[in-house]
Amino acid sequence: MEYFLQQLINGLTLGAIYGLIAIGYTMVYGIIGMINFAHGEIYMIGAFIAVISFIVLGAAGITWVPIMLLLVLIISMVFTSIYGWTIERLAYRPLRGSFRLAPLISAIGMSIFLQNYVQLVQGARVKPMPPMIQGGFTVMERADGFAVSISYLQIIIILLTTALMAGFTLLITRTELGRAQRACEQDKTMAGLLGVNVDRTISLTFVLGAALAAVAGVMVTLYYGVIDFFIGFLAGVKAFTAAVLGGIGSLPGAMLGGLLIGLIEAFWSAYFSIEYKDVATFTILVLVLIFRPTGLLGKPEIEKV
Repeated sequence: MEYFLQQLINGLTLGAIYGLIAIGYTMVYGIIGMINFAHGEIYMIGAFIAVISFIVLGAAGITWVPIMLLLVLIISMVFTSIYGWTIERLAYRPLRGSFRLAPLISAIGMSIFLQNYVQLVQGARVKPMPPMIQGGFTVMERADGFAVSISYLQIIIILLTTALMAGFTLLITRTELGRAQRACEQDKTMAGLLGVNVDRTISLTFVLGAALAAVAGVMVTLYYGVIDFFIGFLAGVKAFTAAVLGGIGSLPGAMLGGLLIGLIEAFWSAYFSIEYKDVATFTILVLVLIFRPTGLLGKPEIEKV
């Protein structure tokens, strides 16, 4: 029971990170109907900006962890959002009226470009990050000495993800930007005729998705303490899988899919072979899509004629 509880905590932490990245995929798909395959690299860039920010702030004498963490989050979100906005302007907007494969190919090309760009600028070696947030709570302890613990960093990740999810839900359902996004999702042409600035709405969607990916990048940097230029590819694939599993286009579905994948990986690694955790994840994805093609919380697209 204690071992199960520990893996549950680890899986929820990992799933929260996947969910943050998956929301970016599902927001972009919900509006323009395309998958931004460069989103994983945006998350990777956010992690690198976090490492650079920690180094610069430390050199500047800012060493109090709460202030440093807040500043790093803000800096990473701002600079990563600029990358997200740039990708939309360069890789998507010029091809919006083209055939459907054109933006997809452009996004894959942008993904490869960003990988090589970071490799050239930062080098191919891994970047270590010393632990910034240490300590935690012991939930329970077994007679043989095995203790179920949750670290302060895991608590921060879970609470921050919950707060961001609640905030984005309110943004989509209660704000003018959210109404514009939902209008563009239904019909961009009609939304434009009714006064919605479609270009600005799509750009802001990319910016918001990139900001969430930056938060995930900061959390991963703190959690694992090491990053490289290739972390965006695998995390991007997992987050895309989470978005599809939960229902592409659904924000709660993206978070649910991320949590499920995190739990599957944690429990499979604990009770079976860690080498096959990805096989288990994609097998469950296939099974879900066979019986529910729209994902767990997705809704079928109804085409009006």
